[in-house]
Amino acid sequence: MFENLQDRLGSILSGLTGRGALSEADVSAAMREVRRALLEADVALEVVRSFTDRVREKAVGASVLKSIKPGQMVVKIVHDELIEMLGSEGVSIDLNAPSPVVIMMVGLQGSGKTTTTGKIAKRLTDRDRKKVLMASLDTRRPAAQEQLRQLGVQTGVDTLPIIAGQSPTDIASRAVQAAKLGGHDVVILDTAGRTHIDEPLMAEMAEIKARSKPHEILLVADSLTGQDAVNLARNFDERVGITGLVLTRMDGDGRGGAALSMRAVTGKPIKLIGIGEKMSELDEFHPRRIADRILGMGDIVSLVEKAAENIDAEKARAMAEKMAKGKFDLNDLAEQLKQMKSLGGMGGIMGMMPGMAGMKDKLAASGMTDKVFDRQLAIISSMTKAERANPDLLKHSRKKRIAAGSGTDAAEINKLLKMHRQMADMMKAMGGKGKGGIMKQMMGGLAGKMGLGGLGGGMGGMPDLSQMDPKQLEALAKQAEAAGFKPGSMPGLSGGMPGLGSKLPGLGGLPGLPGFPKKK
Repeated sequence: MFENLQDRLGSILSGLTGRGALSEADVSAAMREVRRALLEADVALEVVRSFTDRVREKAVGASVLKSIKPGQMVVKIVHDELIEMLGSEGVSIDLNAPSPVVIMMVGLQGSGKTTTTGKIAKRLTDRDRKKVLMASLDTRRPAAQEQLRQLGVQTGVDTLPIIAGQSPTDIASRAVQAAKLGGHDVVILDTAGRTHIDEPLMAEMAEIKARSKPHEILLVADSLTGQDAVNLARNFDERVGITGLVLTRMDGDGRGGAALSMRAVTGKPIKLIGIGEKMSELDEFHPRRIADRILGMGDIVSLVEKAAENIDAEKARAMAEKMAKGKFDLNDLAEQLKQMKSLGGMGGIMGMMPGMAGMKDKLAASGMTDKVFDRQLAIISSMTKAERANPDLLKHSRKKRIAAGSGTDAAEINKLLKMHRQMADMMKAMGGKGKGGIMKQMMGGLAGKMGLGGLGGGMGGMPDLSQMDPKQLEALAKQAEAAGFKPGSMPGLSGGMPGLGSKLPGLGGLPGLPGFPKKK
């Protein structure tokens, strides 16, 4: 969604960070470019104007001009103002009201209200353990009520039985009554939309609001709408009074201006974002994480949360134990590929890694797209159980059969086997016996270089950093610096591992994947 804006702002701000000092003219020139980038991303003019004015005001202060690296200070100011524009803190759906809590969904036709209603109901049922009732108030669109009933069957959420000929306000009253009698915690009212805002629509919304007394009124807006989304949000807020926004199709290739404008114009928080068509693809909106992503700083927290949701802990533990013994077969490789796909594929993961957003285009140019994963999984699926467990069995005749079964050729099978062999070798080295594996040797060698060999400890002479007090850690850091290690590359102190060059062995399928990115 924000790729174009991310590229533009990235190039503008990286031009500033390389300079030793910044003049007022430099800041003004950069702000002109930022203004142009935001306007091209479809952000409302009034929002762009106030944003650039605030940044300029803060960036042309003495504190910036006397700073060692003023460019980095400007990046920080832009980052902080982006967060301010998107809403300082993430706000979730408020269920703090007597049961049943009524949530009213409003918006134009085709914005994804009905699907979003199903997604929210599933989320509240699965995550918050709430008993939810969904009711369709859309009596105009053909099969709208049937669509919601089908979504209820799909997600296992209760829906209000359809009675032909009832008006939307009568359905709303019946839904609230049915929720009270059925012991439901939440009732979600999916209202009708129009192709545009008109008086009958607004009158109907106001009547439903008066009859059902909703605790939350969520405006569902298509994030690809652009500038018109701002007028839409303003009109609904003035007439009905919305409590929050839900943006759909955030996985699309739109320019993202609606997301940046609507919060600033209405002052109402963006509560949820739709990131795909599946019923599980609904995320909370975290302004700080979105700002990080727009400025190419990555979004590790979301990546970890996604991993926690998608990766089976038991399977992960079993695989870790297997790898510790130096075992890694094609079943394990297939499991790894499936996990990467569930996290959004290479593009999704790269977009959330700090400093790695630019790698997506390079990977795509080298042909390393998510389709490669699909082909590799097809190859592994075309093998027998014995072949997956023991890849050495794969001779020419077997490869021919697998190529025919997976719609690939022998060259692709050989590439996959080479990647597996490299990864298997790395697993053996990491968990190998003898001298304690690569990791222990690396840590032991590092300790020796720093003159810490005599301190003992679990990792080949490396002391246990977690057991040391701050003074000892400080002394250790000074010793490391004297031995030629820069601050920030000390393992266990600031995170980066020295010497893990530009390519990790074994990740053969990822050409030129860099190691840890430099801090901005």
